[in-house]
Parts: sequence; C-alpha cells; structure tokens
Amino acid sequence: MTESKPWYLSRTIWASMVTIAAAAAGILGYPVDGLDSAAVSEGLLNAVTAVSGLVAIFGRITAKSRIN
Repeated sequence: MTESKPWYLSRTIWASMVTIAAAAAGILGYPVDGLDSAAVSEGLLNAVTAVSGLVAIFGRITAKSRIN
C-alpha cells in the first residue's frame, strides 16, 4: 500500500463513523434495526467526495495567486 489519500475519502473511516453513530442512536433510543450501514457509509462517502470536489473548484476559482 503505497498510495495515500485524505482521511475523509476512506471507506473504513466512514464505516466506523456510521457504526459509532448507530450505536449512539441505539443508546439514545432511536430505532436503528433496519439500518444498512454499508449503504449509509457509501452514501456519506459519495456526498463527501462531491463536496470536496466543489470546494476544490471554488477554491481554485477564487484563488488570488498562481500554482507553481
């Protein structure tokens, strides 16, 4: 494994966060029996990827200096 990526593009991180959120929701009394954690993780990862792409485009458009 020689490639690197930002933490927010890691499926493992998102799956772990969904697991933690589901456990916390269960503790607080919210129903999470029918939760498909894999689908939730994939959806969140897709959303984060889309948002990070938009932020990158916006950042480049509004930048005041050139990239060297």
